[in-house]
Amino acid sequence: MDGIRIIKIGGNVVENPPLLEQFIRDFSGLEGKKVLVHGGGVMASRIQKLLGQQPVMIDGRRVTDSDTLKTVTMVYAGWCSKSIVALLQKSGCNAIGLSGADADLIRAVRRAPVTKTDRPGGEPVTIDYGYVGDVDPHRINAGFLHGLLDAGITPVICAITHDGNGSLLNTNADTIASSVAVSLASYRTDRAGDGQSMQAGHAPEVSLIYCFEKDGVLYDKDDDSSVIPEINPEYYCRLKKEGRVAAGMIPKLDNAFKALENGVKQVVIRNASNIGDNTGTILSL
Repeated sequence: MDGIRIIKIGGNVVENPPLLEQFIRDFSGLEGKKVLVHGGGVMASRIQKLLGQQPVMIDGRRVTDSDTLKTVTMVYAGWCSKSIVALLQKSGCNAIGLSGADADLIRAVRRAPVTKTDRPGGEPVTIDYGYVGDVDPHRINAGFLHGLLDAGITPVICAITHDGNGSLLNTNADTIASSVAVSLASYRTDRAGDGQSMQAGHAPEVSLIYCFEKDGVLYDKDDDSSVIPEINPEYYCRLKKEGRVAAGMIPKLDNAFKALENGVKQVVIRNASNIGDNTGTILSL
């Protein structure tokens, strides 16, 4: 079976029309099966402010009350999704925009409040993330995605999931990319395809590429040339302790290592302008 590439782009790319259009052209030119996962947090924050809402981010995660949920759904599943699909169609890539609720694609569980301290000995604080969903790894419709890919259709997935009980949930897009990659990597089939019978128990080789506006993970956030070529779990722990990685990079790296631990062949973090080359930061176990 052909390999599958899961490629995730962040909100800074989505919000930059020249960068987005170049990315879409490069993405469309990639041969083989591929899935695009997109964020839209930059636009979501801007629209929140225009609507009188105050964006609240904790460890790279957006606290989501009922009004925020409506806003991010409009942004992610609406404007961002359909604009990206329109650009893909323009570039000759037949695509379909999906949220987690469509075709029961991705179910999630609403995150329970957590108690943490901001420093050793500090007062504990309880954080309620609201309508934030943690992906249920056993409730991803990998068969549906394989059906689309086999039909030559590229899935474009936004960061909105659902709980199966009628509620939408806001889920980190990096988490969605990782979870979809793991699900596709572990999906096995014995059905026939393209006139040839696939071996029972055979799973596709899946790679995960996180694309954003930097050339990779930076050792010094103020020096764009300080790209770290490779990070393993031990080095990652050291980088966190030194404060070298923080905010939105933490969930990205957490999800990268989780993907590797669960069958994804390769994870790379690179610039959206270099989607098809060998640059960036490679994650390894």
